[in-house]
Amino acid sequence: MTALELPTTLDAALGRPGELRAGGTDLTERRRLDLSRGTVIDLRDVPGLDAITWREGQLHLGALVTLAAVAAHPDVRARYPAVAATAAAVATPQIRARATVGGNLLQHVRCWYYRRPGADCLKSGGSGCPARSGDHLFHACFDLGPCVAPHPSSLATALLAYEVRVEVAGDREHTLASLYGDGSDARRHHMLPPGALLTGVLLGPPLAGEQAAYVRATSRARAEWPLVEVVVRLAVAAGRIDTARVTVGGVANLPLRLAAVEALLVGKPAHEATLAAAAAVAAEGAKPLTHTAYKLDLLRGAVLDALERALAHTPTAATPAKTPEPSPDKPATAEPT
Repeated sequence: MTALELPTTLDAALGRPGELRAGGTDLTERRRLDLSRGTVIDLRDVPGLDAITWREGQLHLGALVTLAAVAAHPDVRARYPAVAATAAAVATPQIRARATVGGNLLQHVRCWYYRRPGADCLKSGGSGCPARSGDHLFHACFDLGPCVAPHPSSLATALLAYEVRVEVAGDREHTLASLYGDGSDARRHHMLPPGALLTGVLLGPPLAGEQAAYVRATSRARAEWPLVEVVVRLAVAAGRIDTARVTVGGVANLPLRLAAVEALLVGKPAHEATLAAAAAVAAEGAKPLTHTAYKLDLLRGAVLDALERALAHTPTAATPAKTPEPSPDKPATAEPT
């Protein structure tokens, strides 16, 4: 019988042997497949992890905040529009109502070899990556390391565009780059040590006049993992692009930032020719597998689509949005500074 622990403080949750459960949308499946065993440490009763608050002009998302709450929160929608749009596109309404910020960032890869009991997969204790010589139709087109399963977190793709700080109890503070490493250690899904607990993420100060978009290409219209996904943030002044952030997911074992695309945007006129020239280099440096070369055209098209949508998006306000008065059954959020 599986042991279940319900700590009521953060200190009590730290360092315990077992696996942490937030929303449980990934863990439940892994336990069914016998990929996860032993004690479950449920975080539902640990206070302070399920709030969205302002901290010195930056928005903090607690690890137990659901994706549905992120997508619907007025301050996220107003000040960090790409994060809200990405959260709103994940999975189904039922899953978004349970899935959490921390769980989405730390979920395991969705590769069918990893999820199939008995496959000789590095991440499940094997010696290789069977997807390389097997069925890898939905896998990486940027080959960064031994594992070619695409990184599963859409939220990580969005947060990479915002250069967030990741708060971790029992370990140092992380960036997304240090949280995931460089992809060379195929046995790990993230770089947190055993017993550490991701408690939240702190987004940078809002960008005045931001125009943003999220685009995903999928093999079916709904409830599907993205083949390619793109997050774009732009700031335009006097008809020129002052700031550009372009990040992509579904194409590598890590979320990627497309520096070459950004370089062709910054300082250039904000018109169609600029966007097209930038999108044309989106696949620069890609090393597709035998059956993933099709993703290169998808990537270039999705980047152009996201750039066009971002440029058409209404710019955010020049000052932080006021936080609405809390309802009686919800905690207050601090006023933006």
